[in-house]
Amino acid sequence: MFTTRPEILGTFGVVTSTHWLASSAGMAMLERGGNAFDAAVAAGFVLQIVEPHLVGPSGEVPIIFHSTKTGKTEVLCGQGVTPDAATIEHYKAEGLDLVPGSGLLATVVPGAFDAWMLMLRDHGSLSLREVLEPAIYYAANGHPMLPRVANTIRDQAGFFEKEWPTSYALWARNGNLPQAHELFRNEALANTYTRIVDEAEQAGGGREAIIGKARDLFYRSFVAEAIERFCRETEAMDTSGQRHKGILTADDMARWSATYEAPLTYDYHGWTVSKMQPWGQGPAFLQSLSLLKDINLASMDTRGPDFVHATIEAMKLSFADRDIYYGDPNFVTVPMEHLLSDGYAAERRKLIGDKASTVLNPGLVPGYEDQRQRGVGQFRYAGQTKVEGPGAGEPTMAHLRTEKRGDTVHIDVIDRWGNMVSATPSGGWLQSSPIIPELGFALNTRAQMFWLEEGLPTSLAPRKRPRTTLTPSLADFEGKPRMVFGTPGGDQQDQWQLLMFLRRVHHGLNLQQSIDLPLFHTMHFPSSFYPREAIPGRLVIEKTIGEGVIADLRKRGHDVEVVDEWTVGRLTAAEREPNGLLHAAATPRLMQAYAVGR
Repeated sequence: MFTTRPEILGTFGVVTSTHWLASSAGMAMLERGGNAFDAAVAAGFVLQIVEPHLVGPSGEVPIIFHSTKTGKTEVLCGQGVTPDAATIEHYKAEGLDLVPGSGLLATVVPGAFDAWMLMLRDHGSLSLREVLEPAIYYAANGHPMLPRVANTIRDQAGFFEKEWPTSYALWARNGNLPQAHELFRNEALANTYTRIVDEAEQAGGGREAIIGKARDLFYRSFVAEAIERFCRETEAMDTSGQRHKGILTADDMARWSATYEAPLTYDYHGWTVSKMQPWGQGPAFLQSLSLLKDINLASMDTRGPDFVHATIEAMKLSFADRDIYYGDPNFVTVPMEHLLSDGYAAERRKLIGDKASTVLNPGLVPGYEDQRQRGVGQFRYAGQTKVEGPGAGEPTMAHLRTEKRGDTVHIDVIDRWGNMVSATPSGGWLQSSPIIPELGFALNTRAQMFWLEEGLPTSLAPRKRPRTTLTPSLADFEGKPRMVFGTPGGDQQDQWQLLMFLRRVHHGLNLQQSIDLPLFHTMHFPSSFYPREAIPGRLVIEKTIGEGVIADLRKRGHDVEVVDEWTVGRLTAAEREPNGLLHAAATPRLMQAYAVGR
């Protein structure tokens, strides 16, 4: 099968991410003698600089990894929690029915920095300065601005000038909007990271002590103080059409840290897939596998109508359950054992018929009848008119109608020793919240995932993790760690990953082949992002799937939206065979993701 680029093969190490500079920075860490954890950290920080419309320093990151030293696969939760003052009563008193998709009220504790530092301290081998040096270099000396970044800034420039002057001052220097491919510098952010490295080293101690001091400087020193001051003093316009101050404090930040936890797993045709617990949407991937397990996908053409129909209908069912049952397990009991059971899957599988479903149909779990009834109430937002606003929602590829829409970022790394990392950083987008001038970055807006209604797993509450859409993946084959993969894209992340995984498992395609084939997704269920739009029965598919397939799907009742070729998804993946041969691949879509290795 023809591919757009070769699948990378090697034995020393591979790094693949959504920007070539990040992949190269990660590979540079491997060349220095670092491991997969060092490489992932370096790549993660570079992505904050070169894709600021998709990820920033105040964002969040779930990481799933396998360590050859511990022999364990674990999840590192870099998803921050809501502030102490984040109550439904407070938001209702502000005249809100939904958490805004932008501005300061949607901010939770920034989680990514602590997660990266914790992984570096516990599993990496290089110094803090070494892994941050590439990001600091590009922030201080400039990087070629992506066309999509320049267009995002251009789209928002008028709003920035009127409402978020600190953002206008950074992104439109002296009123001059940046041009595609010109060098762009963020000196304030370079200074922030340089100060963290310098002061951490000046405090003395060994490698672990320096990393620990860096964590303190971010969460218990000048960074946290600047964030609190900005939230307290700034009234920022948001998607509600009103101006609000933030409620995040330095104390909220000081009392939080990233944590390790066990993954949730599911066995599928010799593979075992590991995902995060249901504070993320990852288990929906596993539920889709459980529904498809006894359907003969191997006999179907991977780009034929039967394959598309079966996978889409399975995803409609699993994501309906996501919206009813998933939430932060520290606050709610999620019946994952039942949702992944063979008996439950068998009953739900009967709902996959010859025609496309146009109704939202979450399953009924014994003992959760009242929760299901309350949860269905949130679907009343489905079909709301799309509300355009500054940074509304996650800039996903769901609609593909404006240049300012993109997605988030992703990184996969495997080193020569067999360590594996898959990470999906996001949040703190330049269009999500006004720039804090002395820090050089904006705050995240992940609290928009919550509902301002009592009694739901995703009801807003203090110190609670939002149910994130970020969802990296790691898969074992025959009991041995084999593959890491993921993609940006909000609610579409587990949909696109599922297609790639199934093509790899059932049709023997290599990683690049699996990524290059036409992609598709459903918008049937309510979006996780403001303003919670849903389009029942909608199937978005690249036109390269073929006119005949599209016509067949429409006959089955799918509301098909055909989009241009190479416009859906930003998948990356890496794989390690038992003999040590490494594979890596990256999507050609948007012409910036790259896999490197040797």
